[in-house]
Amino acid sequence: MSSQPDSSAHAAASPAATAPPRKSPRGLLLRLLAVIVVLGVIAWALWYFLDGRWYESTDDAYVNGNVVQITPQIAGSVVSIGADDGDRVHAGEVLVRFDPSDADVLLAEAKANLANTVRKVRGLYSNVNGAQADMAIRKVAVEKARADYNRRVGLARSGAISAEELAHARDALSAAESALITAQQQFQTSKVLVDDTVVASHPDVQAAAARLRAAYLDDARTSLVAPVDGYVAKRTVQVGQRVLPGTALMAVVPLHGVWVDANFKETQLTHMRIGQPVTIDSDVYGSSVQYKGKVESLGVGTGSAFSLLPAQNATGNWIKIVQRIPVRVVFTDPQQLERHPLRLGMSLNVEVNLHDRSGPTLAQHSPTQPVFSTDIYKQQLVKADAAIAQIIHANMGGRK
Repeated sequence: MSSQPDSSAHAAASPAATAPPRKSPRGLLLRLLAVIVVLGVIAWALWYFLDGRWYESTDDAYVNGNVVQITPQIAGSVVSIGADDGDRVHAGEVLVRFDPSDADVLLAEAKANLANTVRKVRGLYSNVNGAQADMAIRKVAVEKARADYNRRVGLARSGAISAEELAHARDALSAAESALITAQQQFQTSKVLVDDTVVASHPDVQAAAARLRAAYLDDARTSLVAPVDGYVAKRTVQVGQRVLPGTALMAVVPLHGVWVDANFKETQLTHMRIGQPVTIDSDVYGSSVQYKGKVESLGVGTGSAFSLLPAQNATGNWIKIVQRIPVRVVFTDPQQLERHPLRLGMSLNVEVNLHDRSGPTLAQHSPTQPVFSTDIYKQQLVKADAAIAQIIHANMGGRK
């Protein structure tokens, strides 16, 4: 009777002991993860060798451009300001005006000096003509005195006149010859002052014209104009302020001529070349607006090499740090900048297409044209020359 419970218990435990073990879900997840990793590595390898290795990108890129400083060339007191921060200005528009009173007085004095000089030089030409006429008169007097003397020499031999009268004739001839020599010297002196010149090219007139030109420029410089088209920034000047030459009053930024300074790691420059196409997008517009550009130049040094305090790498606590080199990228489609303008200092994302590696890494030729220029100041000299020509003509009195 006592063995029956044991046999029934053994029979109940036997099916559980012979059942197959349950599979752990952890192992399945690990195998699935391994497959995903392998596929990811294969996908990355395919992407890199087929596409990724042909591009280099960085988000360490910023908009840069020319900042044209407006600085006076003369001292003056500000009486008006023509533009403020953010205003659009065009080349030649007046930005700041000085009190022109002093400059106007000096200009009027220079004009009067030029007119007076022209008249004096005309007098020099008249002196030449007068000296030439006097010399001709002296020649006639010498010939007359010589004829009188020769005639009296014959009369003295015959005893018709006294020796005293002959001596007087000889003295008259000597006096006439001395007067002729003096007239010739005076003629040469007057001629030297105007030789090989006309009134307009005379040195005295040229010097007076130069003084007028300087006074005209000083008068024109009482109005400070915009050298280029752009937008006003950094205005610090105030009405009534007395400013000295070289004082920064404001700046004009031509946003249509901005470029990109992209700072790539030195390990990214292996296959980068001048002229390679670049795709650019900005943080302000996002990836929906992509600009087209190209590599214009690769920097000749790292940022730390040109910093105010260059790195001292020859020290005992040296740690290797991958350096960055600035790469200048220019926009190839100006219309994009007009539709979506950029400002200086904005952050950008830059991607360089490395497929074309035929270009150089450094510039091979020197520039053949100015990088940035303005001809707005040439007009000042043109107007000054026109004023000089008018004053000379008005004081010639019909003489050329």
